Amino acid sequence: MILENVISDARDPSAVRWDIELQDGHIQSISPSKASPDTPSQLLLPPLCHPHIHLDKAYILTCNNRSSPQHPDYSDLCPTSGSFNEALVNTSRAKERYTPEDLYLRGSQLLATSYTQGVTSMRAFVELDHVTGTLPLNVAIRLKRDFAHLLELQICAFAQDPIFSTAHGDANRAIIDHALAEFGKSIGALGTTPYVETSREGSLMNIKWAITKALAHNLHLDFHLDYTLEPPSSSPTQRPLTYSVVEFLKEHNWARIADSSKTIVLGHCTQLSMLGNAERKTLAEAIVASRLPIHFVGLPTSDIFMMGRPGPDSDLSHNRPRGTMHIPSMIEELGLSACIGVNNTGNAFTPFGTGDPLQLASWAIGIYQVGTVKNAELLYDCVSNRARRAIGLDEGEQYSQIRKGQKLRGMLLLRNQEVVELPGVLRKSTMAISSRQRLSLKDVIWDPPESSLRSIVR
Repeated sequence: MILENVISDARDPSAVRWDIELQDGHIQSISPSKASPDTPSQLLLPPLCHPHIHLDKAYILTCNNRSSPQHPDYSDLCPTSGSFNEALVNTSRAKERYTPEDLYLRGSQLLATSYTQGVTSMRAFVELDHVTGTLPLNVAIRLKRDFAHLLELQICAFAQDPIFSTAHGDANRAIIDHALAEFGKSIGALGTTPYVETSREGSLMNIKWAITKALAHNLHLDFHLDYTLEPPSSSPTQRPLTYSVVEFLKEHNWARIADSSKTIVLGHCTQLSMLGNAERKTLAEAIVASRLPIHFVGLPTSDIFMMGRPGPDSDLSHNRPRGTMHIPSMIEELGLSACIGVNNTGNAFTPFGTGDPLQLASWAIGIYQVGTVKNAELLYDCVSNRARRAIGLDEGEQYSQIRKGQKLRGMLLLRNQEVVELPGVLRKSTMAISSRQRLSLKDVIWDPPESSLRSIVR
């Protein structure tokens, strides 16, 4: 296999182009490209990663399957208010209809679409509770096996519902315990949602339980946390739960006991955007000083769809706060480890979007109001290397200095076109329009290429 006219350092579009011969995914020879300056180049980039995406809930509203015993109809569950509570209720109703065939089809569609977009790794959440049992996990294990030659699927056994409150809390917790005991070798992470408990005491019990179980089973840990825009109180009993997670991790000696590769991911955390600058800086300094492997995952498309909605009696109905963590500032100003993820696609929590990490990074420019070249490079990192680090995978190399023997298998290759052909005036004629060339990361983030121009080096 030969890759021709390759730009290996997308931060420098004027860099030397290379012709690269590969064998079994490794560089056999490399030489300056013999292509003419007008020949469209190719960009060699780190592959994309979904650090936080829900597998069993993908495409519930957009699957458009013909109703059958194997493939249920969900069309009656489309949003009417679009609220978070409605999404929870309708998703619970959807779970009652799950079948193995339905879960496998929608899951495989998500994995196939992600791969064509350039994704080679993901943390996939599967919800386990008294309604689903372990069915979503069983299907996820099949998908992990069937797609192993294309991408790395890290399964997160996830408790969306309460595990220490409500009539079903004990049953939900028992299901998770059973799954960890029975399928532990196939599970990579444990996730919970402390804020859904009916009391703060229940939320704290949820956090402590999850930390204990993750340590016992040698798993990554993942919390959906602080999903509100309520102004936080200075009272220790009313602070964002992020503080309690840090305190409990230290009390449980995570840094000493846990495998050094195991990370803690805090997703959403929208309430942190309501902290004052001084308090946010103090929290960040405490996290950095703890040396805990904590990573924040911003989920801006989902957060903004749900957060910042005016109340029914509000006279400020056009005031819509962004309601999501400002990930670039958390990285650059506070020194925190952070990235961004898609979260949901085609369901009541996020009914819109294709799930494309590059499109997410492009939208993030407007969401975060960051428009410099350096910002674009950081946002690409947030859907590739930083995302991989968050879920405990290797960082990946920056391919500015490629060399003989180097492994390129699994890298993302973006192809430029020479022209776009359009129908001409006469039936048999065509119009050939010179294509815009993407030569750097800023070009890729500001104007993401369609999936047909992306491929994974094999």
